[in-house]
Amino acid sequence: MNQILRPSDARGNADFGWLKSRHTFSFGSYFDPNHIGFGALRVINEDRVAPSAGFPAHPHQNMEIISYVVSGGLEHKDSLGTGSVIRPGDLQRMTAGTGVRHSEYNHSDADPVHFLQIWIIPEEDGLAPSYEQKAFPEEERRNALRLIGSRDGRNGSLVIHQDVDLYASLLSADRSLAYDIRPGRKVWLQLVKGKLSVNGQQLAAGDGLGLLDAGAIALAAGEDAEFLLFDLAA
Repeated sequence: MNQILRPSDARGNADFGWLKSRHTFSFGSYFDPNHIGFGALRVINEDRVAPSAGFPAHPHQNMEIISYVVSGGLEHKDSLGTGSVIRPGDLQRMTAGTGVRHSEYNHSDADPVHFLQIWIIPEEDGLAPSYEQKAFPEEERRNALRLIGSRDGRNGSLVIHQDVDLYASLLSADRSLAYDIRPGRKVWLQLVKGKLSVNGQQLAAGDGLGLLDAGAIALAAGEDAEFLLFDLAA
């Protein structure tokens, strides 16, 4: 099976003191022509924000922006009038569409917030801006692939305006899962925590793996593992 291994320590790096960020794909001042994105998946930034710090209001347009919190709380406000705190187990999707402004701050004045910010190119420009957030309890993700985002919002997942299925899993040590990549599809797997074997390829926290061919994937946790799986059009 053709694959693209993206080791954690090979990612782009940004350190602003209050923000420490690792970029799986080209972002901001970090540019790598070999890692622009993966199909419609354009950005995976692993961000750690200091207490009370954050991103002041700034604009976005024609992008699906997804936030997945690993630890802590991320406070969100936007020009749609939405205000919320995103916590572990929550998924947030903001459709920037024709234009939206938002801010993101660490909700705590004592503890850092650790989260993934994900950008997916929408299937069409000019969508009406919108916002959606939902909690996916640990028991739904434990030793399972829980669908948390999809084009059609099936099984209680958030709607993503692109042909993508996004799964989250908390796989216990020595447990395994299987997943089939259908013809005409490809998969990106982002390991958030722990250790995971994917068809024998060993991954550590922060590693990403792109799988380009149809076929079965065998997932086995060497220790408790948290990961996201993106199933995208090839």
